[in-house]
Amino acid sequence: MPGATLFAALMMLLFFLGSLQAPLHAEDWPEWRGAGRTGVWKETGILETFPSGGLKLKWRTPIAGGYSGPAVADGRVFITDFITDSIQKRAGRGTERVHCLDEQTGKILWTHQWAVDYTGMGYAYGPRATPTIDHDHVYVLGAQGALFALNVKTGKVLWHKDFVKDYGTEPPVWGMVGAPLVDGDNLICLVGGSPNAKVMAFNKWNGREIWRALPSLSEPGYSPPFLIEAGGARQLIVWHSEALTSLNPETGKVYWKHPFQVRHGLTIPTPVKDGPRLLLSSFYNGSRMYQLDPKRPGAKLLWHGMSDSEIKTDGLHSLISTPVVQDGYIYGIGSYGQLRCLEAGTGKRVWESMEATTEKIRWVTAFLVPNGDRFFINNDRGELMIAELSPQGYNEISRTKLIEPTTPESRRREFGVVHWSHPAYANRHIVVRNDKEIIRYSLEERYSLVKE
Repeated sequence: MPGATLFAALMMLLFFLGSLQAPLHAEDWPEWRGAGRTGVWKETGILETFPSGGLKLKWRTPIAGGYSGPAVADGRVFITDFITDSIQKRAGRGTERVHCLDEQTGKILWTHQWAVDYTGMGYAYGPRATPTIDHDHVYVLGAQGALFALNVKTGKVLWHKDFVKDYGTEPPVWGMVGAPLVDGDNLICLVGGSPNAKVMAFNKWNGREIWRALPSLSEPGYSPPFLIEAGGARQLIVWHSEALTSLNPETGKVYWKHPFQVRHGLTIPTPVKDGPRLLLSSFYNGSRMYQLDPKRPGAKLLWHGMSDSEIKTDGLHSLISTPVVQDGYIYGIGSYGQLRCLEAGTGKRVWESMEATTEKIRWVTAFLVPNGDRFFINNDRGELMIAELSPQGYNEISRTKLIEPTTPESRRREFGVVHWSHPAYANRHIVVRNDKEIIRYSLEERYSLVKE
């Protein structure tokens, strides 16, 4: 039958043409700044602009206070929070918790909790470190140094460390922030313990100590440990309050170090590797770019900011947000909310914009996450933007309300509250939390015309 034959041929042609289309790429967000801690979102099939009626809500689930971002893997979402035992939040005593939620429904599958005392800690509203998911384990670090290895399905505690009791850690004034890092069979942690236990590696299966490194003569800082490959070796980058240090991740042996005395220990942003270079940025001391040795583990200072004043400077003084290096240029949020572009090779400022953050006030921030040739930017006013960043300037494509800011911040802020939690971008959705709830929205292109 000619008609049937023609129809079958057309269907086969359509199938063939469809198979030529690039497959959509989806991925989880299993740790701080996503897989590999690079802060780059590689998924495709993402909307071009936000719907006029707002993002498509998938679910919202009540939780309590905290700064930690969500981690997402294998159909589960993990988040930590804090509930106070006192009417006054700053009283200090309370309970930290980690929740496991179903990624599709937001239903809490299990919760594990432990007592904690925040007395003396600044901004004492909850845990800081994003959970780290590794197959059937999730590793959780509390603000006062409680480390738990838990089964992802049941919440059963597999092993536990208390940095204060076990290693004599003195938690820094703003709490423990360095999210645990999985490397093979090891779990690498910023401990700040003694003797010589600023950084430690534990067997991820049973918690047995593997190695310890660096004397704890200063604060451990707040920047999570970070792995790179350079000079023919895998290197563990640890940026603490007195130096930038490279360690052998298998043994803890020091490869190289560069002294860098950071005021008030504010080593917060994650170091950024861009090819043969490594960027650091701090609030008071500004930015530094290091040139990595291509032949052996080593580095030399390429340039540094010319001012130690976060006010009188043309450079980049990041506080909470990690900068992005792309195509020879640095993009980051400065000390007073300025989105700045710098030449990566020289540190020279190219432009500045206040459009992303709005308020030029101390400690205003936003998180920058590249997705293809665009950036998704969430600011501390609870807004989410899609923008293009280039040496020519800031080009905003779309903006929408993401979440209500809830954390008290009285420093001349318009709202009197801020949102300082990094979202997770996973499986074409964004998962974000504040001190009252955790929310999942769709960012799929097929929902871009759907109104709330």
